[in-house]
Parts: sequence; C-alpha cells; structure tokens
Amino acid sequence: MTGFPIRTAQRGFSYVEVLVAVLIVAICLPPALEALYAATEAASAHEAQIAEQYRVSGRMEQVLADSFAALDAAALAAGSPAVPTGYSDPAGTPGRLLVFLARYDLDNADGDGDPFSGAEAGLLWVRVAVENGTSVLESVTAP
Repeated sequence: MTGFPIRTAQRGFSYVEVLVAVLIVAICLPPALEALYAATEAASAHEAQIAEQYRVSGRMEQVLADSFAALDAAALAAGSPAVPTGYSDPAGTPGRLLVFLARYDLDNADGDGDPFSGAEAGLLWVRVAVENGTSVLESVTAP
C-alpha cells in the first residue's frame, strides 16, 4: 500500500471545465446585453414623455393663472374648441404646445349632448396638448 498516493481533493479546474464555462457565458451574454439595451431605450423614452408631461402641466398652470375675462375673450376669439388660441406656441416650434379654450355646457340645458353648444358664460373648458404628441391635459375653470 505504499506505492501510490491517494488523492483526496481536486486542486483546480480542468481544461474542459473552463471551456464549458466560457461557452455558457458566450451563449448567455448576447441576450443579456440585448435586454439591457432595450431597458436603456425604454428609460430614455420614458424620460422624454415625463418631460413632455411637465411642459403640458406648466402651460396649463400658466393659462389658468390668467384672468377669467382674458381666457373668455380668447375662447370667443377662437370661435371653436378645435381652434388653438393665442396661448399656444408659434407654428413651427419643436414640441409645440397647443392651447384650446371654449365655453362649456355643463348642465346640457339644450339637450343635444354637445358640451360646447349652448355653453354657459361662467364656465370654460381648457385643453393643453403637444402637437403630434401623446401628452394632453384638460380642465374646467370658472371665475
């Protein structure tokens, strides 16, 4: 029993084990990197959408801070809830904000179901939207 030593513990990785580990990493790495790329793209798109929403909210606050008489005059000058008012950004502005104002028919007194016909003089509908964008904010205001 004295001829051969007994090996009780392995001292390192074999060449085959290292090759298998490298192969597994090489197979798994591209999908993992692709998932990370998609996540960073989604994060930047979300950041742009949040910035757009803050711009819309800020413009809504600016409009609502103006006097009711000025808003009512702008609504009458527009003539239609589909026509942007002077509170909108100039044409050609990147990310242009459009502001729509109209008298609002809250009680539907004329019975036609249209909130902009037969509108009351003491109530205004305000809408701020990004031209060709997804962010929109609507409100109703009174004197």
